[in-house]
Amino acid sequence: EKRIRQLLERGRAVIPTWAPFTIRLQDRAAKDSAFQPLRIQFDPGSQTTGAVIILEGAKGPKGLCFGKATIKARLDARRALRRGWRHRKMRYRPPRFPNRKRKAGWLPPSLEARVDQTLHTWVQIPKRTLLGYEVRTCLLEPWGRRCVHCRKTDVPLPGKHIVPKARGGSNRLSNLTIACAPCNLHKGPRTATEFGYPDIQAQAQKPLRDAAMMNATRWRLYEQLKAIGLPIESGSGGRTKPQRIEHSFPQEHYFAALCVGESTPAHFTHLPAQVQRWTAKGRGTRQLGGPDAYGFPIRHRARQQGYFGFQTGDLVRAVVPTGKYAGSHTGRVLVRSSGRVDITTDGRRVAQGIAYKPCRILQRNGGWVYEQKPVSA
Repeated sequence: EKRIRQLLERGRAVIPTWAPFTIRLQDRAAKDSAFQPLRIQFDPGSQTTGAVIILEGAKGPKGLCFGKATIKARLDARRALRRGWRHRKMRYRPPRFPNRKRKAGWLPPSLEARVDQTLHTWVQIPKRTLLGYEVRTCLLEPWGRRCVHCRKTDVPLPGKHIVPKARGGSNRLSNLTIACAPCNLHKGPRTATEFGYPDIQAQAQKPLRDAAMMNATRWRLYEQLKAIGLPIESGSGGRTKPQRIEHSFPQEHYFAALCVGESTPAHFTHLPAQVQRWTAKGRGTRQLGGPDAYGFPIRHRARQQGYFGFQTGDLVRAVVPTGKYAGSHTGRVLVRSSGRVDITTDGRRVAQGIAYKPCRILQRNGGWVYEQKPVSA
């Protein structure tokens, strides 16, 4: 931080963005610079992506920065509204022509947006197959790490077929579960339904939404990363988890990012004490009629998004001279047509109903909220 202040005071650097706080050197070009041997490692997920920047120092690898990006799509609420419109026969436009064709490698817009957001923020690329340790991990988590029949947890739990192979069952994950040896012996060649557990067979057939999302997007991420031209190493979850356990790291995405790939070092000389948390909030909404719990519109939103030079979500600093909220406040602003604004910091409103004139914009809303939190122990 001292070095950053010196560069700013001497005019050698400027601040292009306040959130995340970034400086850019003014008196040096890339061709005249010597770069440190840095690498970035990612652990992408369907909702949260972890990242870490590692410096290959003289004394060993050193973690410089932890990152955690959370992408929350507002798809469930939109899907519920569309279903309501269809059931009530309230379609307001004719269907599109059915002769449209999709390009090779097409992804739904919601998944394409996740790929773009992950590339532009923080990305372990899993391998194509799950073997050994990975298959066992995929079975233990959804079945609660206990026998599906007697519910015991302190016994060996090998993977077993729901529909036996002798009855035409396959080795797919959807046909595997975990059971102790006595229960499996008692079950014999019967299926789970014939054994008296139809709920097990029904649960195994439920689609894995997160896994399907990662299967659809992981290779698109890989190909776009290769196009950058930098050396890329991929790893599987079966390698990442044992390496994380070997280093005694807690179960967090940014710790998993530390242990991605075959080149994970045996030890780290230093790790950050803070993690940068990025949360996708969007730049607003186009929905003009706010619905109630039953889908009926109860309020109307104006088409105008900005008032008095401010827009909801902008990062501002307000110096309030007098009143209940006297002092300096920095956070996201919520604007109203009346000229009164609220300022939110870390999810709570630190100033409410103050005038807009003491506010000064630090950064326009980019659709993301940036926070810094202590690293999980």
